[in-house]
Amino acid sequence: MRNRFIEDFEQAQMAAQKQAIPAFKAGDSLRVGIHIKEGDKSRVQYFEGVCIALSGQGTGRTFVIRKIGANGVGVERIFPLYSESIESIKRLRIGRVRRAKLYYLRSRSGKAARIKEIKETKKA
Repeated sequence: MRNRFIEDFEQAQMAAQKQAIPAFKAGDSLRVGIHIKEGDKSRVQYFEGVCIALSGQGTGRTFVIRKIGANGVGVERIFPLYSESIESIKRLRIGRVRRAKLYYLRSRSGKAARIKEIKETKKA
């Protein structure tokens, strides 16, 4: 049971979010733009991969993105959903999965680590 005042504060924080967050779930391929500050310069770096988990609630909600980096090494990164350092979140593909957490992808490589895609149908 959460405190009513904390819930009200979190609702105000989420309403003050600058950009709209798309609806996504585990199995979806995402491209996340993150603000990187190096010295006095600032740039946006993109991290693209499969969302393997969503966890938490309210302003503490986080999601985990996994991608395969150089030499086939898996790289995972945890992002807070309501962070000011996130520039954008774009859903590239919708994955067809039957689990809420896809931690089993850590032990798979190559074609075994693929996720089927749900094709979006356009209505005329």
